[in-house]
Amino acid sequence: MNTDLYYEITQFYYREAYLLDARKFEEWLEILTDDIRYRMPLRATREKKDGSNIVEAMTFFEETKTSLTTRVKRLGTSSAWAEDPAPRTRHFITNILLETVSEDDKLTVRSHFLFKRSRAQDVGTEELFGERLDVLQKSGGTWKIASRTIYPDQTVLSVMNLSMFL
Repeated sequence: MNTDLYYEITQFYYREAYLLDARKFEEWLEILTDDIRYRMPLRATREKKDGSNIVEAMTFFEETKTSLTTRVKRLGTSSAWAEDPAPRTRHFITNILLETVSEDDKLTVRSHFLFKRSRAQDVGTEELFGERLDVLQKSGGTWKIASRTIYPDQTVLSVMNLSMFL
């Protein structure tokens, strides 16, 4: 394994988590390619004989750079009432595994995530956790996310809304 590349990718993910937790969403958009595919398919509870428990044909969201940009712009308006006051979030990224490195500066990366969110004076916190499968692409000497598929471990999401970015 190329330890320099592994270090570079882990720092990329830690920086991304910082940008999201610090609500620097415009900067976060800059680390996405213009043709990004950002999606979260459903997970179903199925017996092993019935096949995969991921339902690729149904998604919680399936977005593009345009729709992600629209969501970020909306956060600055008064219609984003669920985000005012802004919730406090933490993205924990672990188990980063570089799966494939291609010769055209593309990299497939698996990682696990734990997302925590608290709101105002609420005692309870919300959490979402699972696995991400990313395709990173080097562009202009920096890595960008070209594709992200988020596989939640929960079949029923225990969050109030999906206004966060994972």
